[in-house]
Amino acid sequence: MADELVIESPPAPPQVPAPVGARGRRVDSLTLLVVGMVAVLVASRLIGDRHGPAWLQAWATVFIAICVQALPFLLLGTLLSAAVAAFVPTTFLERALPRNPVLAVPIAGVAGVVLPGCECASVPVAGRLIARGVAPAAALAFLLSSPAINPVVLVATGVAFRGHPEMVWARLIASLATAVVMGLLWARFGRPEWLRPKLLREPAAGGSGWGSRWAVFRESLEHDFLHAGGFLVIGGLTAATLNVALPRGFLGSVTGLPVLSVLVPALLAVLLAVCSEADAFVAAGLSGLSPVARLAFMVVGPMVDTKLIALQAGTFGRAFAWRFSAATFAVAVLTAALVGWWLL
Repeated sequence: MADELVIESPPAPPQVPAPVGARGRRVDSLTLLVVGMVAVLVASRLIGDRHGPAWLQAWATVFIAICVQALPFLLLGTLLSAAVAAFVPTTFLERALPRNPVLAVPIAGVAGVVLPGCECASVPVAGRLIARGVAPAAALAFLLSSPAINPVVLVATGVAFRGHPEMVWARLIASLATAVVMGLLWARFGRPEWLRPKLLREPAAGGSGWGSRWAVFRESLEHDFLHAGGFLVIGGLTAATLNVALPRGFLGSVTGLPVLSVLVPALLAVLLAVCSEADAFVAAGLSGLSPVARLAFMVVGPMVDTKLIALQAGTFGRAFAWRFSAATFAVAVLTAALVGWWLL
């Protein structure tokens, strides 16, 4: 009997440690996306049911409007991000940036328009740039600007706030200013011991063919779309629920308080972690907030949120993540308030 037990339960073969949470995150994101699709179908039925409660129809209308408008831009943004990851070498940005951090920071900030990327992809890209000798201040400026001021995000903002082009300009100026200021602050006050980038695996020498690049493109597209789609569902559900659940006077009372009117949506952006291609539609759905408050939501979200803090901690270390995230949040809120006061 003992022998049988040994035969039936052989020692497990040594396995390469599975990427912790990699497949789990993909399954979780897919689950969220499926739940979101079901929620959209249910919401569409609720809209068609004229006999349902008014608050339920209002909730369904806001949720569907956010998801339907944001989804095409989400797909386009993830397509561009995957294309950059697969076909644009990291050395492109290395060659374009001067060695002087003061000169490199604004160029890296503007490069976010040329090389768009999602929030999740920008963190490892910045880590690889630093590992290859790019000035950390420039790499961090690119990390903040790439998901915040790329063309897809700006076009999505224009669609979400149709008839208000000043919101697009305000987002562009405030986001770029935040990225450049944070880069310059790091160049002046940053310490090397705060920044400990983990070693990132480089592509194999034979993995530069078109077949390999298309594989990277497909994998990046699948990961980014499922991941961002899951957070879009969360953002849409939250925005719709806030519109229905909060008393009309609550948001009005917050808007009347200068500090809270900007801090509350900024903190909401950190918690929701909506992708930058879709956050404009979520912000537009928060109808009780002032234009400056919505701008703060859109400026803070692509730069500081729960998933980005975790990614930065894993790439650069926890000491860096907490310091950099806190400073970025403060600069983003202040910049959004100043630019909003000027343009909105």
